[in-house]
Amino acid sequence: MANFLQEFKDFAMRGNVMDMAVGVIIGGAFGKIITSLVDDVLMPAIGMLTGNVDFTNLVCKIGDGEGAAVLKYGTFIQNVIDFLIVAFCIFLMVKAMNKLSKKEEPAPEPEAPAAPTQEELLTEIRDLLAKK
Repeated sequence: MANFLQEFKDFAMRGNVMDMAVGVIIGGAFGKIITSLVDDVLMPAIGMLTGNVDFTNLVCKIGDGEGAAVLKYGTFIQNVIDFLIVAFCIFLMVKAMNKLSKKEEPAPEPEAPAAPTQEELLTEIRDLLAKK
């Protein structure tokens, strides 16, 4: 049990976990902004374009009486649009972060001059011996 607690402590105290916690908090706030954008700006405009349809009132009742099931597909449509906007924003942020963190490739080192082959060395030795 003590080993498990130590592993958890090591995990929780890593810098990445703290960064992730900040990301979750900012993501929650960002989600509220996107939800407001969809609910208060986009959906009324889309509703106006579709003949003043209020998507929050789009429901389908299955059954009669108290036991009837109500499918709120208008709210589902709003949530899908909400998700697509958040997913697109996250895609753009990840793309920007990848571009910023992309390391520049070091310039290729100039190639060292090729070492003489065995035949060239032997030829050079022969020529030097012939001169003496």
